[in-house]
Amino acid sequence: MGEAIGFSRVPLIDISGLRGGPADRDRVVAEIGHAAREVGFLQITGAGVPPALFAGLLAAARRFFALPMDEKMKVYIGASKNHRGYVPEGEEVFSAGGRDRKEAFDLSLDLPPDDPDHLAGNPLLGPNQWPPLPGFADAVMAYYDAVLALGRRLLHAFAQALGEPPTLFDDHVTKPPSQLRLLRYPAGPAADDREADDRETDDRETDAVGIGAHTDYECFTLLRCTGPGLEVRNGVGEWIDVPPVEDAFVVNIGDMFEILTNGEFVATPHRVRRVTAERYSFPLFFSVDYHTRVVPLERFVRPGRPARPGLVAGEHLFAHTAQTFTYLKDRLATGEIVLPAGSVGLSSFGHPTQTAG
Repeated sequence: MGEAIGFSRVPLIDISGLRGGPADRDRVVAEIGHAAREVGFLQITGAGVPPALFAGLLAAARRFFALPMDEKMKVYIGASKNHRGYVPEGEEVFSAGGRDRKEAFDLSLDLPPDDPDHLAGNPLLGPNQWPPLPGFADAVMAYYDAVLALGRRLLHAFAQALGEPPTLFDDHVTKPPSQLRLLRYPAGPAADDREADDRETDDRETDAVGIGAHTDYECFTLLRCTGPGLEVRNGVGEWIDVPPVEDAFVVNIGDMFEILTNGEFVATPHRVRRVTAERYSFPLFFSVDYHTRVVPLERFVRPGRPARPGLVAGEHLFAHTAQTFTYLKDRLATGEIVLPAGSVGLSSFGHPTQTAG
């Protein structure tokens, strides 16, 4: 398992140079590569995503979550065949029964109902569920498309930082199940405990047991949020605060990249402390295609550094999802669905879950 060194801050990198000449691009690529190897986290500015798109997404999220519960449940994720829709508080239950205090709306690449993978029963590919809110889908997908495009540019930069051609991974991101989550956390009574973000639950409360410090499953995550709280753990066990920067994205390496690079890039554990103010968070988990076999690149396998076990990207994502969401666990119990062959227990790719102590 890769482990970031004893860093004291998360680097802030202006990536506008990726759209410049060779010298500017090489400089930014080097900065990105250093952050991916030594920290596993970075914040980026100069991403070229219009601020109005985030404003539109936030407004859409506020409108949706303000709806009465019966209206939100009309697009309940359990009514979807490909894991899209509203996630009520308590739907996600992690290892050892962790209690979840957030609500979410989950979406991904919006494929047509006649998409062949969807028709074949792929559990993560297909159309999104949309609430009947005028302009909601347009605002959300405008943001999704822009950030997915940003992710593709970063994918090229990461490949170059590894000494590979920028297009190395392009053939594996033709129809990726890259998920965007619209997350709302209600205001909490205290600010000294730890609360979940995206895949986290409280790791300090005595009445909540589940995933605390964790890593994300995919290649990398692109995050925007409305308030502070994010912390990352360095290689000496210290928790480092990541203060929000206006118009910046937080980017963190995920487990797929740690495996693809055989530990050259590190997937650093992170958590989000509970805050008193209502908080919105919008992580986009950038993944490779569902059927991609994730194995270490040959250049990073050598004596004393053996190749880590590989896996099929989408199957692993689905296996973890099916062990987390109540509606899918119910379908597993009845035999309506089964886990992919070779599935492991609820954990990241080599980063086991941690229960509260």
